[in-house]
Amino acid sequence: MPRELTSHKVNGCNDALKVEVLDEPGAGGASHLYKITGFNSATNASCPWVALHGTPAVHSHVLFQNGPVPEKGTNGVTPEALLAILIDRLEGFQSGPLACDENRFALASLRNAQALLKSRTEKRVARGVEGTHEK
Repeated sequence: MPRELTSHKVNGCNDALKVEVLDEPGAGGASHLYKITGFNSATNASCPWVALHGTPAVHSHVLFQNGPVPEKGTNGVTPEALLAILIDRLEGFQSGPLACDENRFALASLRNAQALLKSRTEKRVARGVEGTHEK
């Protein structure tokens, strides 16, 4: 049964977005499939969906890596990839007219999160357990 996430709800745009977890946690304790609804991309000039499919997008899925890469291959995105997207977006805001202290602090936190995950991976590589379910 889907589980709804609500921590993003703070204004009209975010209140309209429904974020659902669609699968049960895997062996590592985290879920792999998320769905976002509550939007219509018809007025979004950056969305390729209409050109590709003839209708606007009204949902988006985020599919995370499920299983060890040596066994399953790269079959989904990683938290690190999503952090890279968020960092790029906030860097864009900070380089434009929407720069503010809140974005600067959020950007620093995202960079810190990215560095911590990189450090975790480097330590796992050094211990020879990266790509496994070993701790």
